[in-house]
Amino acid sequence: MDDNAVPEVVVEEGAQLGVTYDDHTSPPEIGPGSIIRAGSIVYDDVTAGRWFTTGHHALIREETELGDEVLVGTQAVIDGATTVGDAVSMQTSVYVPQNTTIGSNVFLGPNATLLNDPYPVRQDADLIGPTIEDGVSIGANATVLPGVTVGEGAFVAAGAVVTDDVPPRTLAAGVPAATRDLPSELAGENDV
Repeated sequence: MDDNAVPEVVVEEGAQLGVTYDDHTSPPEIGPGSIIRAGSIVYDDVTAGRWFTTGHHALIREETELGDEVLVGTQAVIDGATTVGDAVSMQTSVYVPQNTTIGSNVFLGPNATLLNDPYPVRQDADLIGPTIEDGVSIGANATVLPGVTVGEGAFVAAGAVVTDDVPPRTLAAGVPAATRDLPSELAGENDV
């Protein structure tokens, strides 16, 4: 194989690359080496970098920007108007709402849920998703509420409900989540 060859984008049978949502959309731009697995749907006006991968039945809505080496796992949903950095791993059934920012080298465990509506169906409010900074790990079944910032290198424990900002390099655990010093076994960087 030629070392300079650009790897192709693989779109498996049953995947849908490009969904028009209004009269002025553009087809998605997917970087080389990417794999869109069966059942996944990628809307128009999505951009993804090199080595982007989906699990089966993932959904990526319009106006989403994904960096290099991003995994959107099986049945994960990105509801659009979201920015995701490089080397991000979203595991099975992760939910990311509109107007969310996710940095680089981030891990979102199975069923992690990010929210953007502070008063669902009760009041009109600006939809502001969380900001997940670089190097954050969020455990399985954790929930991060609208407008919350999870600081660089922080660790959110499985099942936590994060209602307030999490300072960098701290542990957030519990319902509602309380923060404390990051234990030594959780210090260091993600290897996503």
